[in-house]
Amino acid sequence: MSTPTATRPDPIASTPDPHPGTRRWLLFVHQLPASPSNLRVRTWRRLQQLGAVPVKQAVYALPDTPAAREDFEWLKTEVTSAGGDASVFAADHIDTFSDDALVEEFRRARQDAYGALAKEIERVLARVNATRRPRGTRAPAVLRSVEAFRDRLAALERIDFFGSAGRDRAATLVAELEARARPSQPATGSATAGGATDITSYAQRLWVTRPRPGVDRMGSAWLIRRFVDADARFAFAVDRESLPAAEAIPFDMFGVEFSHHGEGCTFETLCTVFGITDPAVARIAQIVHDLDLKDGRFGAPDAGTVGTLIEGLQLSTAEDDLLLEQGITLFESLYRAFAQSARASAPRPVAKPGARAPTTRASRRSSSRQRPR
Repeated sequence: MSTPTATRPDPIASTPDPHPGTRRWLLFVHQLPASPSNLRVRTWRRLQQLGAVPVKQAVYALPDTPAAREDFEWLKTEVTSAGGDASVFAADHIDTFSDDALVEEFRRARQDAYGALAKEIERVLARVNATRRPRGTRAPAVLRSVEAFRDRLAALERIDFFGSAGRDRAATLVAELEARARPSQPATGSATAGGATDITSYAQRLWVTRPRPGVDRMGSAWLIRRFVDADARFAFAVDRESLPAAEAIPFDMFGVEFSHHGEGCTFETLCTVFGITDPAVARIAQIVHDLDLKDGRFGAPDAGTVGTLIEGLQLSTAEDDLLLEQGITLFESLYRAFAQSARASAPRPVAKPGARAPTTRASRRSSSRQRPR
């Protein structure tokens, strides 16, 4: 078996990376004994749970993070205690893949997993929506399925290291299934007389969303800072159980107020909760919806261009903080352009009675400069 090229064989050393522009990987290389017979299955399942992808026979890779190092070290202990052999390496380059190709391999694996989960949810939805509902489709049973699907989706999110496609569709299906099982509940918060949430209780708060922001998280962060709290700060966590502070406000996560609801994305939820009805925002909401949910509901003509710009930002920006700020700038530019376009196309004021209509071409050209007599 040829071994991957590993230029840093010490996986525990915490020396600075001499090549900060390159991505580092962790490699788990193992050899299992013939017995116990279930060790092979246990190891494979554990590698799947960690989100590792195979790069060669008995060689698996993860992005080099402290959590991945700890996970691989625990798995190494389990394998060696059962009589096998395992090693963990850090590498700047793996000769089987380029960095981009390996990233795509991770995305493809998560995308396939999201797709398989979505198909299972769709099957349950079909049973729930059937005219003659079969056994196991009463509300308590469906809600148990919702919780199970949500747990599985959260587990996939934790190992979705590079923002794979398919997550939002699965999340939307989970929300739809939950909506079928329980009556809709109004959003929490202190409502004003006009029905919108009082934004004063959200001043100078920390808002937390998932890493590697995409169109919905970028747009939502811009909306928060533009219309809810100009001093809003943002941070990242993998799920609602990992918030950095008790008073932090999560958004675009599972089981939180500011997230997907019904057939709408998080951006649309924020617009509804805070009563944001600006026409330029409504146009942006259509773009975010079409890109995020991929259902083509609005057929937003600018969606393709905006999606390409966001993809470029994600490919060129490694730091999540900077990526989110660049996304906010992008949406602010969109908002200003759309607002200017709306003003330019607004109906022109009706002329006041008493003005004489020009009768010649020359008088028509000069009428704007002359007062009516």
